[in-house]
Amino acid sequence: MGRVTARFPVTRMTVGETVTSTRRPDSVSAEEPLEIRVNGTPLAVTMRTPGADVELAHGFLLTEGVISGVDDVRTARYCDGAVVDDESGQPQNTYNVLDIRLRADVPPPAVDPSRNFYTTSSCGVCGKASIDAIRQQARWPITEDPVVFDPQVLVALPDRLRERQRTFDRTGGLHAAALCTTDGEIVHVAEDVGRHNAVDKVLGAALLAGGVPARGQILVVSGRASFELTQKALMAGVPALVAVSAPSSLAVEMALEAGMTLTGFTRPPNMNVYSGADRLTLE
Repeated sequence: MGRVTARFPVTRMTVGETVTSTRRPDSVSAEEPLEIRVNGTPLAVTMRTPGADVELAHGFLLTEGVISGVDDVRTARYCDGAVVDDESGQPQNTYNVLDIRLRADVPPPAVDPSRNFYTTSSCGVCGKASIDAIRQQARWPITEDPVVFDPQVLVALPDRLRERQRTFDRTGGLHAAALCTTDGEIVHVAEDVGRHNAVDKVLGAALLAGGVPARGQILVVSGRASFELTQKALMAGVPALVAVSAPSSLAVEMALEAGMTLTGFTRPPNMNVYSGADRLTLE
C-alpha cells in the first residue's frame, strides 16, 4: 500500500477483571501535507492521504471555480521537496508539492487575503469571504438535469461504498466518497483522511475522464453532509448527494436552493430525504 498506510507498534489491552496486554504492529492511515501551486504560486495546503494527488488538485480547482474543464490545465507535476537525505545530503522529492500550470488564457485564481486556503484533514475549504459568492459560481444548474432516482438504489449506496473501502478495512481511519450511476454502479471511488479530499479526488477523476458536469450521477460520502461537500457536488453538476450521517443546516439550505437531492442517515432500510424528494420514484 506504500504511503497510504504506516505501521506502528501498539500495546493492545483487554480490560476486565484483570488487564492483559499484547504488543503487536498496527496499520494507521497515512497523513501528509500537499501544497497545491498554480503557475508556480502557492494556493492551498491540505492534509491528505498520499495518492491520486493529480485528481485531488483537479477536483479542488474545479470546485473552487478556478477551472471548468480538463483542457484548462496544461500540466500537473510534482516539485522538488525540502527533505534532505541523510546519506547523500541532496534534496529529495517528497511528492508533497504539486504545481498546476493553467492554459495561457485561463486566469489564475486571485489572491484574496480574506480567504484562507489552508485546510486540515477534518474540515473543508475554510474562511470564505461570502457564502453567497460560492453559490453564484456554479456553472451547471442542476435544476436542468431531468434525472430521477430509485430510492432502493440510493439507500443501498452506503453499503456498496463500504465494500470498496479497502484501506479502511486495514486502518479504520479513512473517509470515502464515490460517484455512482442511477443504477448504483460505482464509477469513481476514493479514500482519504479528509472527507473533502476524498470528494475532490473523485470529482477530479471524473473531470479527467470527461465526466463533468456529472449529470445524472450520485455522490455518496461515508460521513456527514457538510456545506463544503454540498458545494463541491454542486460545482461539479452532481444532482444528488447521499450521506451516511447527518447533514448540516447550511448543507440542507444550499441543497434546497439548488434543487439538489440530499439524503442523510442513509442506512438500509432507512434514509432521511432533506431536499429534492420530487426526484425520487415511489412506484
